[in-house]
Amino acid sequence: MVTIKQVAEKSGYSQATVSRLLKGDTSLSIAEETRKTIIHTALAMGYDRSKIKTPIEQIAVLFWLTDQEELQDLYFRQLRISIEKYAKINNMEITMLKHEEGIEQLPKNSSGFIGIGSFTNDEIRQLKTSCPNGVFLEINPQPDLFDTVKPDTDHMTRKAIDYFTHKGYQKIGFIGGAFFDPDSGSEEMDSRESAFRDYLLKKGLLNEKYIFSGGHFTVDQGYQLTSALIASSDDDLPEAFFVASDTIAVGALQAFNEKGILIPDRLELLSINDNEIAKFVSPPLTTFKIDVEEIAKTAIDMLVDQLIYPRKTTKTVLLGSELIVRKSFIPVAEDETSK
Repeated sequence: MVTIKQVAEKSGYSQATVSRLLKGDTSLSIAEETRKTIIHTALAMGYDRSKIKTPIEQIAVLFWLTDQEELQDLYFRQLRISIEKYAKINNMEITMLKHEEGIEQLPKNSSGFIGIGSFTNDEIRQLKTSCPNGVFLEINPQPDLFDTVKPDTDHMTRKAIDYFTHKGYQKIGFIGGAFFDPDSGSEEMDSRESAFRDYLLKKGLLNEKYIFSGGHFTVDQGYQLTSALIASSDDDLPEAFFVASDTIAVGALQAFNEKGILIPDRLELLSINDNEIAKFVSPPLTTFKIDVEEIAKTAIDMLVDQLIYPRKTTKTVLLGSELIVRKSFIPVAEDETSK
């Protein structure tokens, strides 16, 4: 166990100063550089982080989504709450910044940041100059500059197709949103759709008429896309749909229910996220569970790692998922697929 005496010897400061700082003595007056040196020395030596009673770092959470987008997509709201939770556990003080405030409002004393949402390349370069330690969640246009943590949605997409084909389905559809590029101001194909197209093409099963995508990842967009595909289908619908998120899937279910297309009797449906709403819709959604808590925890851990052990190489972490089976899709048992 690392002692205060050892930290004092290593950092070059008195044992009394180190002890008062680590025990959270608010009357202690020391320079910010001294404070950082003592804390980072303690952490680098393996001193128990939970025993440090003074705030260790000031970090910024850059929430580059509108209030409407956050309300529509419960996933990002859960993510923000989880980041706040793990920052507190790690004795970090956080400042929340929204897109409307701008990068310029990033506090000067920020040791690092966590970015959520879509950032322009100019904003990312500006961050590299003003706050070089940071982690982007989900979307990172410049992974050579900052670390990235994201769920492996491409792998989930391929697994979904495998689940469908193992059940004998040949007609497989996709419903999803688009990625909005803040630099060009235009929509681009989301990575889930790209993975869907590539994997089905390899299997010889890609059919453009079964793909409907575009717009935001919202309930209303799911409803609009599904209504359009039903109207254009001439009753030729896929046997199964992979849907890019639970929020879109909720809108899709509304449209299918309105037209009397019963799920899972007429077709089956599988989505991503496992938001709380997934279990309450009719039918309840089978969905890949993205562990939001683990994403937040990993992001905080990666930021702490950057601060204690500075490095030039960036890291990208892809997190796996768990299939939560409900009524909208029931996969074939593994022993049955081998028969």
